[in-house]
Amino acid sequence: MNATIPSRPSPMRPAGEEKSGWLAVLEQGANLLQQATPLAGFDVYVVGLHCAKDRPGQQMEAHHYCRVVNEDFLQCVLFDGNTADANLIGVEYIVSERLFATMPREERAYWHPHNYEILSGQLAAPGLPAVAEKALMKQLMNSYGKTWHTWHTGRHDGERGDEVPKGDAMLMWSFNRDGEADESLKLHRDDAMRLDTAGKRDHRHDLVELARPQEGVDAMRDQFSGTRPVEGVAEA
Repeated sequence: MNATIPSRPSPMRPAGEEKSGWLAVLEQGANLLQQATPLAGFDVYVVGLHCAKDRPGQQMEAHHYCRVVNEDFLQCVLFDGNTADANLIGVEYIVSERLFATMPREERAYWHPHNYEILSGQLAAPGLPAVAEKALMKQLMNSYGKTWHTWHTGRHDGERGDEVPKGDAMLMWSFNRDGEADESLKLHRDDAMRLDTAGKRDHRHDLVELARPQEGVDAMRDQFSGTRPVEGVAEA
């Protein structure tokens, strides 16, 4: 872990007994004799906030480790923290606006827009210098994500989750207006990880001129109250 990135432990320790001796030996043997080739390249790290589609109260932190496949496509594995014992909670696929436009209408309904996450400063790339983080966010402007969570391990600010994965996978959605994400959730993350969301918003303001209307911005609009629109974030 980059020493400049604050540790963010998982909010949930899974059910089960501690590793036995033979499992520890097996693990060490695998480290020496096997390869984790498919995991190579998942080294772009960003942290954001998610909510379940059509369940506005079910919100959580998501730590993304992504592999850039090409100019139009990223694959990400999602965890509930950034330490060695973080729990795997889901996956996200990210496509460019160009690739999104090739999808049939019924498929596009699964993909959430990203412009608010970027322009609000809510999405962060811990450890990157500001200029590199902004370049990454510029690349992600007008993109879309398809996210499934397989495990709700709870929230770092107190809400307890499940000790093992339960139920169906949940389609997740993005926040698209100020006031949608729980303030406690945001502040707890920002304080623990030393993130300046307001500063990031100011630093990225010039990206507004790149923003185009996106599908899905209004998908959950009526499920929140007291929200405020953000410049550059509009429904297509």
